[in-house]
Amino acid sequence: MRDEPLTIGRFARMCRLSVKQLRHYDELGLLPPDRVDPSTGYRYYAPARVRDALTVALLRDLDVPLQVIAELLAAGDEERTRLLRAERDRIAARIARDTERLAVLDRLAEGPAPAYEVEVVDDPALRLAVVRGRCDPDEVGARTRECITALLGALGRSAVGWVPPLHGLYPLDLEDGMTIAAGARTDEDVPGTVATTLPAGPAATTLHTGPYEQLPLAYHALQAWIHEQGLTARGPAREDYLVSPGEAEPHELLTRLTIPIDPTRQDTP
Repeated sequence: MRDEPLTIGRFARMCRLSVKQLRHYDELGLLPPDRVDPSTGYRYYAPARVRDALTVALLRDLDVPLQVIAELLAAGDEERTRLLRAERDRIAARIARDTERLAVLDRLAEGPAPAYEVEVVDDPALRLAVVRGRCDPDEVGARTRECITALLGALGRSAVGWVPPLHGLYPLDLEDGMTIAAGARTDEDVPGTVATTLPAGPAATTLHTGPYEQLPLAYHALQAWIHEQGLTARGPAREDYLVSPGEAEPHELLTRLTIPIDPTRQDTP
């Protein structure tokens, strides 16, 4: 008797779901019933499907894409475990990003944006070995990490000498399909990277302490200062990672932000 198909109502009660939810999952093609009575249209489910029902409900609540859920349900035990762990890591990363965004909101709610001291420097020329990547604005963080990982791998394989810190290069204007880069200062050619020289010249710079997710506050302060001074910004914007995640807690990270400027002061409107 325990293996006999369950009516949709009894199955819903066992899964702690509603009949409406089960019907919706059927419509989505995620959890069809094992049998439908051709004369009455009643749906029946095998008791062994409870795990699938609970998995679908949980993943839908976590906004996991339908395609991923379908792959999970079709996978064997080993592959399902791998996919579930991958989703767990993705969700954990999203929670971490959201936590940092909440911290930015807290800083903004405290009143005026935090003060940044801006100075103009004669930025020296930098010869960098860079790894480039393309991304949309909401992918900058993930793509930067990928570029840095690829860069460190290339540096390690070639065993060339390079001078810390690592650098991130970004366009002044964010747009879909933009090119970003991670670079390391070295006078040698590094296989798997592109040699790029940033010219010397005047630049506005400021220091940011805290998580990378709060860097927009520093960008705003720097760009506002450049505008107020009647100067013109030139790209790329450069982030120097003076204290990186492997060396300190997020609130202790230290990043220098530098934007080259046109030495000719512009007339303000």
